[in-house]
Amino acid sequence: MSPYETWRRHFEQNRLRPLPAVDAPELPRAQHLALARSLARFQLGESGEGRIAHEIDRVEGVDAEYRAALKLFVAEEGRHAAILARMVQALGGALLQRSWTERLFVHARRLFGVRFKLLVLLAAEVIGIGFYGMLSGAVPSGALAQALEQICGDEEAHLRFHCQFLASQPALLRLMWRPLGTAAALTVLWDHRATLRAFGISLRAAAALMLGRVREAALRLQGAPARIQLASSQI
Repeated sequence: MSPYETWRRHFEQNRLRPLPAVDAPELPRAQHLALARSLARFQLGESGEGRIAHEIDRVEGVDAEYRAALKLFVAEEGRHAAILARMVQALGGALLQRSWTERLFVHARRLFGVRFKLLVLLAAEVIGIGFYGMLSGAVPSGALAQALEQICGDEEAHLRFHCQFLASQPALLRLMWRPLGTAAALTVLWDHRATLRAFGISLRAAAALMLGRVREAALRLQGAPARIQLASSQI
């Protein structure tokens, strides 16, 4: 039995879920505008991963169950993009066609081939867990917060999925994780600093959470149990 059969079944089951409801919570104007801006940037990022679903078919040494699971993962990221688009529209924001951080991630994914692209996707999951978790804890309780929590839970599973595969890849690839993950986290923190400030989240506390997630992923890539437990409630 392939170790990825369970993942394929997991993603197939997740496909049956309807899109969650979203709303526009009551927020001060500065928070409202900042939240719409940040979610629009994340929506663009979640929309750009379809190419790898085709490229994985050309990679040797990858079993069929993993290929199928990866394609279902990409579809789940597309579902996240649809949810985030509904959030942005509910907040009266505009969807983006491009952003400098999205272009940076695209260029990074194209540097070294499919396995490196998967490492970049791992960075996106780490960032998503941290940022969606912070936002869901910062906005008022309601449909939007619950939808963010659902996406965050999906990203937690995605992190485990990617780490399981990447932990079996060449050590040189895994050694690239720390600088890549750290650079990605700091880039996103800088890009979304206005949103953090609007919601009263200190940049230092957000950085500690995100870099803790990078360290946790590094442990997983080495096959060690993750020992770092971080949640938005610690901010």
